[in-house]
Amino acid sequence: MTLLVIDEGTTSTRAMLFAPGGECLGVEQSELGQHYPRDGWVEHDAEEIWQSSLVCARAMVEKVGGAGAIAALGITNQRETVVFWSRRTGRALAPAIVWQDRRTAAMCDRLKQDGHEEEVQRRTGLLLDPYFSASKIAWALEHWPEVREAGADLCVGTVESWLIFKLTGGLHISDATNASRTGLMATGSGGWDDWLLGLWGVPRSALPEIVDCAGSFGETDLFGEPIRIAGMAGDQQAASIGQACLAPGDTKATYGTGAFILTNSGAEFRLSRHRLLSTIAWQLGGERRFALEGSVFVAGSLVKWLRDDLGLIASAAESEALARSVPDSGGVQIVPGHTGLGAPHWRPDVRGAISGLSFATGRAHIVRAALEAMAHQSHDLMTAFAADGAAWQCLKVDGGMASNDWLAQDLADMLGLTVERPDFVETTALGAAMLAGVGCGMFASLEEAASMRAGVRRFEPAMAEDVRSSRLGGWSKALEAVLGAQTQS
Repeated sequence: MTLLVIDEGTTSTRAMLFAPGGECLGVEQSELGQHYPRDGWVEHDAEEIWQSSLVCARAMVEKVGGAGAIAALGITNQRETVVFWSRRTGRALAPAIVWQDRRTAAMCDRLKQDGHEEEVQRRTGLLLDPYFSASKIAWALEHWPEVREAGADLCVGTVESWLIFKLTGGLHISDATNASRTGLMATGSGGWDDWLLGLWGVPRSALPEIVDCAGSFGETDLFGEPIRIAGMAGDQQAASIGQACLAPGDTKATYGTGAFILTNSGAEFRLSRHRLLSTIAWQLGGERRFALEGSVFVAGSLVKWLRDDLGLIASAAESEALARSVPDSGGVQIVPGHTGLGAPHWRPDVRGAISGLSFATGRAHIVRAALEAMAHQSHDLMTAFAADGAAWQCLKVDGGMASNDWLAQDLADMLGLTVERPDFVETTALGAAMLAGVGCGMFASLEEAASMRAGVRRFEPAMAEDVRSSRLGGWSKALEAVLGAQTQS
C-alpha cells in the first residue's frame, strides 16, 4: 500500500506517492498562477487550486494502478492564504488572498496603535501583521459584497480546508497547525477565540471545525474507490515533521518561496520576546506540541524574480554556477523586501533594495548577492532565537533552494553551524505522508513514522571569521538604510 500526498504550494501544486519506507514513487506537478491586481496585493484563483490538485492527484492514482492501492491521503498547504466559498454550491466566491498579500497593513497598524498587539500575541502567539489570515478575512467582509452578503452560506478557510471540502463534498474542517496561523485561534487552548472573532468581525459560523493533524477525516470518492483522508498540516509544520524535528530544540529551515525556520519547543506554549512567532507544531489526540518560528517572506521568489522579471538567469539552477564564478558579491547587497520584511522586523511597509552597484558589477555579483541574502536573513533569525532561549545547535534544511550546494555551504559558514540536508529535500510532502501514515494506522507514532526519512549530507562551517564579519557588517548597513528610508518616508 502507498500514501498519496497533495502538496498545494504558493507557486505550484504537486501530488506525490510514497512507499511506507519513505521512497518517493512518483510526482505530478502543475504551476499555479500568481495574480497581482495592485502593489502589495497577491491573489490566487481558488478554483485553479482545486482543479490543479485534482488533476495531479488523479495522475498519481493512475500511476499506482487505482485508488485501491492507496492506504491514505495526506494534505499539506501554503499557510495563511484564505479562501471564501459557498457552503451550498461549493464554488469560490472571491479570489483567494495569499499569505504574501500586504493590503491590510493599514488595518493592522491601526490595531497596533490602539494597543491590541500584546493581547493578540498573548492569545495567538502571533503578531499584528497582514501575513496572517484574520485581517484578510476582515478585509474581504468589508470590501467584497459577495463575501459579506453570503451570510450563513459563507465558508471561510485556509487552503487545506478548501481542499477537504471539495474532496469530501462538504466537510468543513481545519487542522490545528493551519488554524493556529489565522490569528483567530487561542493557540494555548486550541479553539476559536470569541475576543479575536470580535476584534476582526469574523462570524464563527463561517469557520471550520478544528481537528487533529492525523486521524480519520472522512473519505473522498473522486478517484474510483474511496480513499481515506488521514493527515493534514501546514507546509512548514509538515516539513518540520518530515525532518524528524520531534524533540524540543530540534530546528529546521525550509527555503522555498519564503524561508521559514521552526524550533520545537515541546508541550509548553511559550511567547517570544524578540518578535518571533509561537505556533502549533502538531496536534495528535487533542494534545498539542508547539514551536517558535521565524518567517522570511522572500527567498526562492527572489531567484524567480531574477529569472522571470529581470532575465538575469535562465533557470534557478544557473544561480549556483554564477555564485561560484565570482569570489564575492563585489560589494552588492540585496535586501529582499519585495513584500515587506518578516521576522524579526515585521515591516510590511518596507520594499526591496539593491545597493553597492558600480560599473564593475556584473550579473554574477547580483545573483550571488541574492543568494547571500538568504544566509544574512537567517543569521538575523538565529540571533532572535538565541535571545529567546532557543539557540540552534544544528540546522536541518530543505525546500527547493536547499538543493543548491553553494547556498547550503554559505548558510553553514555564515551561521557557524552544521547544516544538515536530507537526500530527499521535499520534506514537506514527506511530513504529510508521515501524518497520513499515523492517521491510517500504518505507524503507531510520529517517531515510528520518522523511519521514512532518508539519509543526510552535512555542511560544516569553513569561512574565515574576518570574511564573515565583513559580510554581516555590509548586510547590517544595507538593512538599516532600507528600514530608515521607509521610516522617514
